[in-house]
Amino acid sequence: MSNSRISRRQFFGTTAALAGAAALSPGAVFSARAATKRTATDQVTLGKTGIKLSRLGLGTGTNSGQVQRSLGREGFDRLIRYAYDQGITYIDTAQSYHTHEYIREAIKGLPREKLFIQTKMPDVPENPLESLDRYRQELGVDYLDSVLSHYATTDDWPEHRKRVLDALDEAKEKKIIRAKGVSCHGLPALTRATKVDWVDVHLVRINPQGRHVDGPSYEWNPNGYETTMPEAMKEIKAMRAKGRGIIGMKLIGNGDFKKPEDREKSIRYAMQSGVLDAVVIGFASTAEIDEAIERINRALAEA
Repeated sequence: MSNSRISRRQFFGTTAALAGAAALSPGAVFSARAATKRTATDQVTLGKTGIKLSRLGLGTGTNSGQVQRSLGREGFDRLIRYAYDQGITYIDTAQSYHTHEYIREAIKGLPREKLFIQTKMPDVPENPLESLDRYRQELGVDYLDSVLSHYATTDDWPEHRKRVLDALDEAKEKKIIRAKGVSCHGLPALTRATKVDWVDVHLVRINPQGRHVDGPSYEWNPNGYETTMPEAMKEIKAMRAKGRGIIGMKLIGNGDFKKPEDREKSIRYAMQSGVLDAVVIGFASTAEIDEAIERINRALAEA
């Protein structure tokens, strides 16, 4: 047998030795850590839906979209394009934000398959499927990645909104939408949402200061419900255990966190909670995008 050939036993012995040496190498350890480094712009999986989106999403609904609309079409376009260039592919909107048409113009020329577009349907329209057709036309897309039943406020929302839930089921079967879910206001609606197997995706309010999080009622309380974040987190953990897709919002306290230390505290809490697939923040400038990415990256590195 030629000396240039080695036996199977020799091959595996040599391979194991090299692997062991690599494992002991400081450089190898550093490379392994670098390979698992998580960032704000990672493509992550949304629960058991299997759908990919960027960990950080761009929200277009600050003060019901007024903040983003006030940028004007050109300013809005720049914001979307800048976010996309940084790796943010998740865009969050809703019928009530009146930003569908803004998004349509801003995403022209971008590869549709790389975007995750989530919109929301309020209350119970007469014909939910017609509403979905209008959303697609307004957004200039053939399909929607996720559609939420928006602003559920009571524990009987699945019964009250049955027409919407049935329509979203039909739309998913027809591949008009890829996932369906709910956004809740108040613990009664949130608690019920955990129990409803229909839900693929939850949009949940989360920050450790308890600012604009879910409280005992749906009513908007600018002072927050500091004592109810643990109750909401209990539900969010239960949703997570069921494999639901979970997206966090209100990380900046609906814009109330003017102090950098408050934003840092909230983003670190969200990123290290272990219950969120992604988060969405309503941005008004490229500087805010840069800051959020920096804070999220730092929080993930510390986790």
